[in-house]
Order: sequence, then C-alpha cells, then structure tokens
Amino acid sequence: MAAGRKARDRTEVNVLNDPVTTAASERVTLRELAAAIGAEVVGPDGSADRVVRACNTLDAAGDADISFLSNPKYAKQLDTTRAGAIIVSPKMAADARPDLALLTAKDPYYAWSLAVVRLHGRRRHPHAGVHPKAHVDPSATLGEGTVLYPGAYVGPGARVGRDCVLYANAVVYDGCVLGDRVVLQAGACIGADGFGYATHRDDDGVYRHHPIPQFGNVVLEDDVEVGSNTAIARAAVTSTVIGRGTKIDNCVAIGHGVRIGEHGMIIAQVGIAGSTTLGHHVTMAGQVGVTGHLKIGNGVTVGAQSGVMMDVEDGATVIGSPAMPATHARRVYFQFTQLAELADRVKKLERAAAAAAAATDGDGTPGSAMTA
Repeated sequence: MAAGRKARDRTEVNVLNDPVTTAASERVTLRELAAAIGAEVVGPDGSADRVVRACNTLDAAGDADISFLSNPKYAKQLDTTRAGAIIVSPKMAADARPDLALLTAKDPYYAWSLAVVRLHGRRRHPHAGVHPKAHVDPSATLGEGTVLYPGAYVGPGARVGRDCVLYANAVVYDGCVLGDRVVLQAGACIGADGFGYATHRDDDGVYRHHPIPQFGNVVLEDDVEVGSNTAIARAAVTSTVIGRGTKIDNCVAIGHGVRIGEHGMIIAQVGIAGSTTLGHHVTMAGQVGVTGHLKIGNGVTVGAQSGVMMDVEDGATVIGSPAMPATHARRVYFQFTQLAELADRVKKLERAAAAAAAATDGDGTPGSAMTA
C-alpha cells in the first residue's frame, strides 16, 4: 500500500512548474502582478511587496503561490488556505480573513487566466514546425508558426493558417480551411464525409442506404479550438462553418452543413445534426442533442442532456428533453418529482368517490344505509 501511495504522490505535481512543458515561472510582486492582470491589492501592510512565483489551487497553495476564488461553493477554503495571495471579487474580499493578501478583480477567473500566463507563460512545444512523422500533402498550405505533432495529417488542397497547433493524430481532410491560431487536440477529425444517405428500394425489392457524395468542406475561422476525438463533418455542397473564437470540447459530433456563430461554447458529447444553424455566443452543455435543420438564436444557453427539437429564440435558456424554457422546465420537473404522491392522492379520491356512489341509490337519493 505504501508503495502505491508513493507512486500516486509522484504524479500529483503542479505541471505549471514543469520546465519541460512550460516556460520557467517568474518571481513577481503582487503590485506587479496586479498591474498586469487589472486587479487591486488589498490586505495587510506590505501586501503589495509580497512575492509570488507560481499558481496553485486554494487547498494546495503555499506562501509563494497565488490562487483564486470565483465560485462561492469553495468560499470556506478561504478560512484554511495557505496561499500567499488570492484573486477574488470585491464582494468575496469582504468575507476573507484579515491576514490574507488579496487581489480584487471584477472577473476573478479571467484575472486568474492572465496570472497563469504572466507567471508560467504558455505551453512550450517540443519542436517547431512539422514533425517528421506528420504528413502534409504537397498541395496543402501551412501558415507561419504552425506546429504539427506526430501523426497529424493535412490533406490535398487544405489550407491551415498562422500559429495553428495540430496535436497528435489530428486530421484535416482535403479542401478544408483553418484560420489563424486554430487548435486541434489529439484525434480531432475535420472534414470527414457527412452522414448523408438516400434510402431507396432497389430493383430486387431490398431497401438500401446509398451514400451521397459530400463535396463541400469545413471552415474553422480564427481562434477556433477543437477538442480530442471531436468530428466535424464536411458539407454536402457548401461548407460546414465554425465561427471565430468558438471553443468545442472533446467527443462532439457536428453534422454536415452546420453553421455555428462566433464565440460559441460546445461542451463534451454534444451532437448537432446536419444543416442546423447556431447564432453567436451559444452555449451547449454536456450531452445536448440537437435535431437537424433548426435555427438556434444568438446568446442561447442549452442545459446538460437537453434534447432540442424546435427552433430556439435569441437569448433563451432551455433545458430538458424535449427542451423547454428553463422557468417552465423547473415547474415541470418539480411536478415530475411529485408524481408518486399525486398518484396516491388520486387513488384516495377515487376510493372516496366510489364509496359515496355505493352509498347512493340509482335515482340519486340516499340509500337505506344512509337513512337508517
């Protein structure tokens, strides 16, 4: 058991301090860090001159680390953390221990992301350019600063912009287009044939599914990121388009001809059927399913495991399967949890009604049992 525990402990390291994968961390004062991330130093005298050198979680941080708190769920950790400084909102700062050095910011999570970059830089790639075990078709083009890991594939006529990263075994099929700063995580597949078949009864009387050629492509605009094992199908005749700044998680399936607007967030295991259009800033939580040929408006949020079967208007939040407006869905699901109790009440009412009917003569007058 002891050996197993030691082996596990060796893997539980702060990879932000790993010189192989990140730039060396710097030592900066809270005054310098606050200026870099747009925060204000609050705390005991001398807090602004305190030095930090790394980022860490509230429960693991030490006195040379900085952490953050944005979710009230973890607010109690402010009582026990040993972090040298913490990024918080002004509201949360009011409830913090007086001995804590704080950096207050309107958006603590965003400020934390800036702190990570300031202290640790970004991921360092083990090589520049195209790895010898990657494949780029001679007719494809790659922009300056793009990195391809082993097993990455860029097909004929594909165009990949500047400063893109294609991790191991990422695939870009023929004719597809990637803008600048696009990231494909390992195993992402861009431009496989869309799921298009014509079901036809052949001369022998057997119904068969005949594949329809998919000669469109996929366009990923600037700053799109695609997670591991996500597949984005090429359109039948035009383009499947993923808008600028959209982030797509792992294991997502996007059908042919789908168009996703700018700055969307598509979380793991979402499936979007063909020819559906999403507006800008749409968020779909995990395991959402969307049928084809729908229009999802701008700024829509879809809750986890929802099934979207109808168009959704701008700004709506929908949950459930079938998906419905969140306020209505909460009432529906509350009533759903009461169904057993409601069924018992109905049975009691039915028994009472039956007893009353038995005690009444057929002509509606009380029977002998009632008049005795």
